[in-house]
Amino acid sequence: MVTLEDVARHAGVSLATASRVLNGSSRQVGAAMRARVESSAAKLGYRADATAQTLARGASNVVGVVIQDLTDPYFAAIADGAIRAADTHNMVVTLGTTYRDPEREIALVATLNAQRARAVLIAGSRLADEVMLRRLRAELDVYRASGGRVAIIGQDLLGTDTVAPLNHEGARDLAHALAGRGHRRFAVLAGPPGLYTALDRASGFAAGLAELGLPAPVVVHGGFDRDGGHTAAVELLRMGTDATCVFAVNDVMATGALSAMREHGVDVPGAMSLAGFDDAASLRDVVPSMTTVRLPLARMGTLAVDLALSSDGQPRVEHIEGEVVLRDSVRTLPVS
Repeated sequence: MVTLEDVARHAGVSLATASRVLNGSSRQVGAAMRARVESSAAKLGYRADATAQTLARGASNVVGVVIQDLTDPYFAAIADGAIRAADTHNMVVTLGTTYRDPEREIALVATLNAQRARAVLIAGSRLADEVMLRRLRAELDVYRASGGRVAIIGQDLLGTDTVAPLNHEGARDLAHALAGRGHRRFAVLAGPPGLYTALDRASGFAAGLAELGLPAPVVVHGGFDRDGGHTAAVELLRMGTDATCVFAVNDVMATGALSAMREHGVDVPGAMSLAGFDDAASLRDVVPSMTTVRLPLARMGTLAVDLALSSDGQPRVEHIEGEVVLRDSVRTLPVS
């Protein structure tokens, strides 16, 4: 096995100089000497030690991406954008999944800090739990004090660079668009009551209806996933609502709701119209095609990595607008 000492000897330089060149030290080495060391390393087939590089730089070339659910197309698209952005910065990504457990989220940040990750990106909604927010903020402060960089995709609650989707505004715009299709009575599959993203989207939708002088929607809470949407839709159907259109606060919930309606003989959109939120690419092929609010998910991941790696210590917030996309799952009702 070729060692760093072998390279230094072959290049005729000191071990310290060879280390600075090949382990990424911030200390400068002259161009001619650098070329000599790199040439010797190539000839001998030397491969740098990642641990030594981390020690030399004070940080690794790793970006930690912490998401809540790898099987959710929303997070998969964000992770894809983050990985592509990290590659342009000559970084690699370590991916961690919290399974929507805030304790695990804090533990993953601590682990990435111990591994000297260059930056940490956290994607996902915050819970309305001030104790957990304080604990996560404290863990991030420890990480940043050691030189780490942080970006959040979600609510601007942690004093870091943040990519913040305009969930309330997007849902409000959706309410206006659906009312424009003639719908006047709505139901909302609102997700968990303590999840900020779900709260923002449900409240934005209700606000949009109120602006139009329409009745408040029937609200049914459920899990923020496919099964949660299925269960909430079954409960809604059992209630015997007169709603003509259902808004599920994310696309995977809408997909679960669509399945439940089919199982109960409810035609979509003939008997009930249905809309979601996010426009994850992998869900665009459902039949009927789903009306939704499109977020640029991959671009959000890319932007978060770029923010973290270019951070100057002053938190920045990038607001991301959603775009209403009307598709076949919502029918137009005759004007009464």
